[in-house]
Amino acid sequence: MEQLSFFEPSGQSVGLPVDLLEYHAGFFNAAESHTFLDTFINTIPWMQEDIPMYGKLVKTPRLTAWFGDRNKEYIFSGTKHYPNLWTPELIQIKERIETLAGVKFNSILLNYYRDANDSVAWHSDDEYELGVNPIIASVSFGQARRFDIRHKQDCDRKYSIYLENGSLLIMKGDLQHNWVHQIPKSTKPLKARVNLTFRVIY
Repeated sequence: MEQLSFFEPSGQSVGLPVDLLEYHAGFFNAAESHTFLDTFINTIPWMQEDIPMYGKLVKTPRLTAWFGDRNKEYIFSGTKHYPNLWTPELIQIKERIETLAGVKFNSILLNYYRDANDSVAWHSDDEYELGVNPIIASVSFGQARRFDIRHKQDCDRKYSIYLENGSLLIMKGDLQHNWVHQIPKSTKPLKARVNLTFRVIY
């Protein structure tokens, strides 16, 4: 398959599969995005997880936090996470994106990328609790970062999109089952970014 790595003016690969990724730039305006970024950096109880890698525990290259409805535990990276209860800001964002996504979300994973050295490696959000073909809504505040997807069976099928400040990305279809995605490190200096991924835990 042809590898599409060049970008349109919108900051995404030509041919980005719209049946898997639905991108909305500027879903939140600059002023409210700045307020949300500052609020989350300073008020969320961020943690740096230990994950097993090559027979030893290593620190994740980002900070995370789990929020949601009561009894919506989530297991990822081999660890069971118990949710913090929703904050007013998270509820406000959740309600704004639910109409567009067509989903009532009951949980959220927050990621804090502090600088260019923070990242998330290739992975799929395909845990049993998320069900078949989950819809996940990803909201970004702060520094724009590149988001890559790659097909599991055909690694030449790769696409990228720059997730801008205030943007909303809806992941859907078979993306989590047949594709992997990542936020790579960068050799260029980057500022802080907070990413919110809204999910449904069954």
